[in-house]
Amino acid sequence: MSELIQNREFRMKALKELIMDLHRGKSVDEVKQRFREIIKDVSAEEVSAMEQALIQEGMPVEEVQRLCDVHAAIFKEALEQKPEPKAIPGHPLNTFFKENRAIEELIEKEINPLLEELKNSQPDAEKNTALKLLEKVNLLFDVEKHYKRKEELLFPYLEKYGIYGPSKVMWGVDDEIREDLRRLRDMLYNYSSGAKGQVVEKTMELATKIKEMIFKEEKILLPTAEQKLTEDEWYQIYKSEDEIGYCLVEPEAEWKPARVDLEKAGEAIADDTTKGFIKFPTGMLTPKEIELIFNHLPVDITFVDKNDTVRYFSATKDRIFTRPKTVIGRKVQNCHPPASYPVVEKILKNFKEGKKDVEEFWINLKGKLIYIRYFAVRDEEKNYVGTLEVTQEIGRIKELQGEKRLLEE
Repeated sequence: MSELIQNREFRMKALKELIMDLHRGKSVDEVKQRFREIIKDVSAEEVSAMEQALIQEGMPVEEVQRLCDVHAAIFKEALEQKPEPKAIPGHPLNTFFKENRAIEELIEKEINPLLEELKNSQPDAEKNTALKLLEKVNLLFDVEKHYKRKEELLFPYLEKYGIYGPSKVMWGVDDEIREDLRRLRDMLYNYSSGAKGQVVEKTMELATKIKEMIFKEEKILLPTAEQKLTEDEWYQIYKSEDEIGYCLVEPEAEWKPARVDLEKAGEAIADDTTKGFIKFPTGMLTPKEIELIFNHLPVDITFVDKNDTVRYFSATKDRIFTRPKTVIGRKVQNCHPPASYPVVEKILKNFKEGKKDVEEFWINLKGKLIYIRYFAVRDEEKNYVGTLEVTQEIGRIKELQGEKRLLEE
């Protein structure tokens, strides 16, 4: 066993040295030649562990993200020889793979032919072709659901097993793809004569980036997840998928593990929560009543404890931001894109140090004015207990004028 561990340690050290050479500017061919014995049989788990180790040792996530495509290129031949994860229809793994095939088909069979048409179109026909391309790019926006399920449902379970590398690096690249999609859509919507070359270039760059992400998912992320996650954990992911939605295709079938009736087990737990009362200084309520009260508040709330762990969120009927159950028990920093880390850390630091008790923001989202407030929760002795997030749509409130004192029939 010790020999195996030492061998693993040697391989990990060599892989990190390999990547450091790339970051110092050495070419892919140069590095491949030097480390050919290590590269030839590298596994998806080793690649994930290597990137995570670099981050833990101080390499900025942005730097790993910058060259993650180069990392994948180094190991491409070895990873392509590995068998793809097996999954039955309806299983979350199967759905991820089916969506990737649909994304590839949209790019290859619909977007690429329109790019060729745009390249060869006469000036008076460019606008019409650009509008047809815009229609297909709008379909490609469905990739948001694919990435969101990956980030909010799959990453939390990998983090449970101590695997943070994919979530820190991939989420950043996902955000780059989202931004590139928005910019391309704007270019096509406001298309003008002379923009042909730029549109073609940006579309090809975006398509390449999306296909590279597919490779990293299927050769690194998903094989690692298949190896680590239990059947029960995959089922919890499966039960949360509908809330976020699917990309271009729906699951082929309903999936349910045959060995255990998880739904009945869940019902038994739910029934148990209605027993007994919880006493407060101003009254007493059953757990069921507390749940219903929170879910009927005209605001969405989320509570993060003093250790930055998400402990609760209200399930109001029309939540402004989705909250899959997989966020429970997850560090709040990992529930946000890498670009938001500094803001989250600053809010929590100010609350813990007593510098602030409230932080607030307001944004325009899909035609709605959203008011987001964060409150430091403190006990009777002013000790920091956690942070409460309160989110509310305030467009109608802003429009209120005068008074209303009478009940309408």
